[in-house]
Amino acid sequence: MTTVGLCYDLKSDYMAAGFTAEQVMEMDDEEVVAGLEQGLRSLGYRVKRIGRGLELARRLAAGERWDMVFNFTEGVSGRGREAQVPALCELYGQAYTFSDPVTCGVTLDKAWAKRLVRDAGVATAPFAVVHTPEEAESVSLEPPLFVKPLAEGSSMGVSRHSLVRSCEELPSRCRELLASHPGGLLVEGYLPGREFTVGLVGSGAAAKVVAVMEVLYTRRAESQSYTAANKAEYLTNVRYRLLRKGPLAKQARAVALACYSVLECRDAGRVDLRCDREGRPHFLEINPLPGLHPVRSDLPIMAGLAGIPYSWLLNEIMGSALARAGSRPPAARRPRSEASA
Repeated sequence: MTTVGLCYDLKSDYMAAGFTAEQVMEMDDEEVVAGLEQGLRSLGYRVKRIGRGLELARRLAAGERWDMVFNFTEGVSGRGREAQVPALCELYGQAYTFSDPVTCGVTLDKAWAKRLVRDAGVATAPFAVVHTPEEAESVSLEPPLFVKPLAEGSSMGVSRHSLVRSCEELPSRCRELLASHPGGLLVEGYLPGREFTVGLVGSGAAAKVVAVMEVLYTRRAESQSYTAANKAEYLTNVRYRLLRKGPLAKQARAVALACYSVLECRDAGRVDLRCDREGRPHFLEINPLPGLHPVRSDLPIMAGLAGIPYSWLLNEIMGSALARAGSRPPAARRPRSEASA
């Protein structure tokens, strides 16, 4: 039986160690770990819990190995934190799921990711990187502008104040945000059109779109952007619907697949897009380690709207990772998709 080691970051562990609620925003709770464990077991895998990256390092150094490490850790400290577990696995020759250290590091830094997709011909809003309020004074982009932390996920640091309507406002807004996010800020031209998130599975030429999901904001939303508050209160602040057909759906799929390919993501991921005034989708950012909460995370949400079971997602992720490692998933218990991916 194929043995899978679960590598994860529990919010409760880090809160007990003194981390703040915002610092652990990207991390998971016991419900996610237990759900993932049960889902993998239902597919015929033997599952062993490992825990966070430090525990993985200790056990790898002691000689322990698994057929596959299922990595959904966020890591700690610095813009390379999501690359920590993949790098450990590569150092010790341990097979693992999802993207490699280079992709994980590049995609967490939003400016690096935008440069790469822009150079590949994918549309993305003009942008600048700001590390000090003084640098903000020399930004020459045309307002309105959108400001967010350079290397954070889960909409951390994104609020109704992220939309800046004049260049005069920019330095003070950057000063406020740099106080809590000193690693730098991304300032980009604001895209006023429709917003989508696109889920993907697979690797290389086998990558495919799970669904294109539009993010809509209710009257209770704090703003018309996917802020941390809107994401946290998604049941009241946000509505989701699938974009199944038509030219815009086709464009969104093509842009997402191009970004996924350019950034060399593997096994699964999620690409966030927003349209300009003419309705053309632009790249916002990409998540090569998509959230897997069976109820609250965007990838499982869109899969559910498309009639695709959670177990299908897990099976696609494991199948892609095992194929890369030269193995096969358990054949007898593969789930069948209830909708075309």
